[in-house]
Amino acid sequence: MPNTIALMDGPIIRRAALDAVRKLDPRQLVRNPVIFVTEVVSIVVTVLAIRDALSGQSWGFQAGVAAWLWMTVLFATFAEAVAEGRGKARAASLRASRGETVARWVPNPDDLAITAPRDASELRRGDHVLVEAGEIIPSDGEVVRGIASVNESAVTGESAPVIREAGGDRSAVTGGTLVVSDSILVRITSEPGSTFLDRMIAMVEGASRQKTPNEIALDILLAGMTIIFLIAVVTLVGFASYSGTAPSVIVLSALLVTLIPTTIGGLLSAIGIAGMDRLVRFNVLATSGRAVEAAGDVDVLLLDKTGTITFGNRQAAAIIAAPGVSVQEVAEAAVYASLADETPEGRSILAYAKERHGFTAPALPEAARAVPFTAQTRISGLDLAPDCYRKGAVDSLVAALKQPLPEPLAEGIDRIARAGATPLAVARNNRILGAIELKDIVKPGIRERFAELRRMGIRTVMVTGDNRLTAAAIAAEAGVDDFLAEAKPQDKLDYIRAQQSEGRLVAMAGDGTNDAPALAQADVGLAMQTGTQAAREAGNMVDLDSDPTKLIEVVEIGKQLLITRGALTTFSIANDVAKYFAILPAIFVAQYPGLMALNVMGLASPQSAILSAVIFNALIIVSLVPLALRGVTYAPVGAAPLLRRNLLIYGVGGLISPFIGIKIIDVVLTFLGVA
Repeated sequence: MPNTIALMDGPIIRRAALDAVRKLDPRQLVRNPVIFVTEVVSIVVTVLAIRDALSGQSWGFQAGVAAWLWMTVLFATFAEAVAEGRGKARAASLRASRGETVARWVPNPDDLAITAPRDASELRRGDHVLVEAGEIIPSDGEVVRGIASVNESAVTGESAPVIREAGGDRSAVTGGTLVVSDSILVRITSEPGSTFLDRMIAMVEGASRQKTPNEIALDILLAGMTIIFLIAVVTLVGFASYSGTAPSVIVLSALLVTLIPTTIGGLLSAIGIAGMDRLVRFNVLATSGRAVEAAGDVDVLLLDKTGTITFGNRQAAAIIAAPGVSVQEVAEAAVYASLADETPEGRSILAYAKERHGFTAPALPEAARAVPFTAQTRISGLDLAPDCYRKGAVDSLVAALKQPLPEPLAEGIDRIARAGATPLAVARNNRILGAIELKDIVKPGIRERFAELRRMGIRTVMVTGDNRLTAAAIAAEAGVDDFLAEAKPQDKLDYIRAQQSEGRLVAMAGDGTNDAPALAQADVGLAMQTGTQAAREAGNMVDLDSDPTKLIEVVEIGKQLLITRGALTTFSIANDVAKYFAILPAIFVAQYPGLMALNVMGLASPQSAILSAVIFNALIIVSLVPLALRGVTYAPVGAAPLLRRNLLIYGVGGLISPFIGIKIIDVVLTFLGVA
């Protein structure tokens, strides 16, 4: 799926120009009251201009106003069409990757020898299919038997295959992905037309995007402002008649359109669609626009420790030696004891000894006898005549060798345990030489990320099944604000409910069936694509890359969406205030010469002032389309600094830009002799 579509891609712009014309249909525009009113006014002015032209009256000014009113409507529909076009481009690539697939349907899951061909479109929830190396997975499902390497680049864009296996939290598979090796039995979990790719295509196209509560509220506000300005413009007729003159319908129409919030009205839909598009670029599918907005207002962020805050595998972090033994000796014994250990912990010991102590592990000698780790002994090692090397749990190794620990070594091991790490005793020839500290390593840069979230006013909470001692140590190192230790599914659910009862919005990432209740309860539930079907259905977002730390980016995208909407709303309203100084003096200066004092821009004539304001009103919409699509730059600071920046840049900018823009247009019109 392409994640780098140019902001103003040529084919998208050309298609959007045609779609913008189609969107002029009043049945579509009625959903946007501001632009619908603008279109109605455009029709009225156009009819009046045609009437004047047919009757032989002067009609150039009327035609100019009508043309630019239509441009205002067209630019507003163009903004939405461009945003939708970017989504359609992504959807096209997804459709191309899906194709038609013939599945091997298994009537009896207990007998894989009997299969029958069946089109993927005919598969129903609960059906079983057998998929082998080189075959496409026909529909969404869960692996119920076997293990296989699956290429998910068609969905995630990541070329490296991933492992999918029955049971656990990595059993979900997506239709359209390719099995690279081995074979799996898949139980279908989606009905035709509602697969993950189908939902994703509908979402990125905008076909299933519904207005969020904030958008609906803003629509109501804009409609209210439109009604207020409409009443105000109508009442001007009475005031003007009282003074002995009546402004033309053309002038009043221009005044109405320039005063109602056409800028934000034209860009509002594009901002929402672009927010969803930014999520898709991060390989996140939101099943509702409400979730994106909620991400922008999140107060509490729940993150799993393993794989999110830490790497998830314990790694060697330090070596301590017994009295009379050098650290180098302990490192050498630990290396030999780990030569046959293929676990991540064993490999980390070899890497640590090489990096910190310069001891490179030799190849495993043929004469060596490996002693495998068992749950009963909790010891592993290597016999290499005449020496024997062992490593394992401290109490197990002490009991096996029947010798007490030297006091200094016992104190060092106790310090490791209190810090939340795991001490591993090392022995050679039945003598304990020292211990290795194994700890779950905190991901680099994660502390700085949490500091950014804190500046954003978001409280981070680490969730882990570890005991409180280990959890406290990891939490302190990672820099989270709080932690939930020894957490069970009900504990997560209770914690989220407690936070929500205090008026906070909570976001959480998860991938397992045990996370499903909490994902469903959270305001923003980010499920992993590799997770179980239950988790993906419970959350309101799915991360195709299965990276829990992406929840931080999701929050930033949500905040950027809200900030962009707020910034452009501020700009639009400030813009409309400034237009008073262009239009009102032009309308009434003949009757009330004192209004000339308000003509601070020194506009050439009333007609030029009105036409310049209408032209500026149209051009400002199209000029802001790139900003609406890209989004206002977000900085992780508090609400007060954001508000100040918003008012200074978009409030003051909205007041100043009409004075500059309208004056420039007035000069051009005067130079061309148009008005």
